[in-house]
Order: sequence, then C-alpha cells, then structure tokens
Amino acid sequence: MSAPTGSSRPLRPTKQRFGSWTKGVPAGSTADSRLLETPPSSGFTHTDPWRVMRIQSEFVQGFDALADIGPAISVFGSARTKPESRHYRTGMDIGRLLVEAGVAVITGGGPGSMEAANRGASEAGGLSIGLGIELPFEQGMNQWVSLGVDFRYFFARKTMFVKYAQGFVVLPGGLGTLDELFEAMVLVQTNKVTQFPIVLVDTEFWSPLLDWIRNTMVAEGLVSPGDTDIVQLADSPEDAVALVMAGEAGTKVAAG
Repeated sequence: MSAPTGSSRPLRPTKQRFGSWTKGVPAGSTADSRLLETPPSSGFTHTDPWRVMRIQSEFVQGFDALADIGPAISVFGSARTKPESRHYRTGMDIGRLLVEAGVAVITGGGPGSMEAANRGASEAGGLSIGLGIELPFEQGMNQWVSLGVDFRYFFARKTMFVKYAQGFVVLPGGLGTLDELFEAMVLVQTNKVTQFPIVLVDTEFWSPLLDWIRNTMVAEGLVSPGDTDIVQLADSPEDAVALVMAGEAGTKVAAG
C-alpha cells in the first residue's frame, strides 16, 4: 500500500464513529461495566437483549470504517510513556518505519506509546489509525490520529486490532498491553490466526516475563515448551519492523 502524502502537522481524526461518553449514567460507569455487572433485578431481561443491537452496531461500523485501510500493523504500549522517554522515541521510529515499509499503523489511539506510533506514522505521511475505548476517566484520542474509531466494548475493539492487522509490535506496557499480547498469543496457539507475527520490543523488559512462562508454566506442564516461540524479541525499531514485516509477508488466515 502506498502511503498517502501529508505534512508533519498533528492531524485531528477525520472519521469519528462513536462518542467516548454515554450521557445520563453515573460517573465512572461505562458500557462495558454495565454489561458485565450483576443485574439487581429481573429488569435486565428488558435491557440485555437490546444491548445486543448496540454491540452489533459497533462491529458493523468498525468493519465499515476499516475495510479499505490496506495492510496494517497494530502497535501496543503503555499510555503512561512520557514524551521524553526512550520508549516514546522508539514508538515514533516504529510508526515511521512501518509507513515507509508501506503499511498503516493501528494503535489504541491514546497517549504515551500509542501516541508515539501514531505520531511517527503521521509525520511520515502515512495512515495513522486510532481505536479508542470508553473509560471511566477521560483519555481521548491523541492528536496524531487521522482515522479514529471509538468503541464502548473492549471485545469489539480487540477484534479490530487483530482482523485488520497483519501482526503486532508490542512496546513495554502495563495490564492493557499484556491483555492484548496474551490474547494474540492464544489466537496463534489455537490456530485462530496463522502467519501472525508478534514482536516484543526491549529484551530487558520482556525477558523476565518469558523466563517466568518457561520456568514456571512450562515446568508445571501448563503450556507447551514451544509456546514462547510465538513471540520474537527486538531491541531496535529497525529490527522490530524487519521482523514483523517478514512475518507479514505470509498470508494471515482466520479459522472459522
């Protein structure tokens, strides 16, 4: 996919699908939390069936917004990464190099490492995509997103990260980053997707996690020894992009 030309100015989302907030609900409440909470009475029988329509609409509008983006790589990392940190600089370089390799960049649309990858993609003149999520605290889409889609439900959003990407690049992050990483590993492990490279950036950061999987989970017979081979390690933006693009050259196949 040839990257569209553009300036290095920050871009506002040009295609916003959902608002991030739901009016008339208690502070701190989100669509996800209301879906998952235990209903206080039989009243849920009148609301949950209709909630399915909203869930369906998120999938339909997400599919519609992303259908024509072409090849893309999803980049994950902490929302708490500071602009002056080395991880932010790495994220920017990865975003730029992915665009130069001819693919779009997809992130969660937030600050930190997500912003860094979007910024690198935007400054390189490429397609910079953000998939936002409704949270109980305001976060908002970062200013470097050129195509933004907001979601109420994590599971709908997570589907888009996998469906429209040919691989993942994962920078150091917290629980949300681990959530995306382990879900992708399970999808590969269970052959729900094939030819789906997952590259972890920063060996020093990720090695203790991989060592724990090998020394504890593998040792207990809870996972297979080869399951850690699902991911690859890189220590530079150039190596990370080279690895994910080498895997992207294969054809991703979704089962079912």
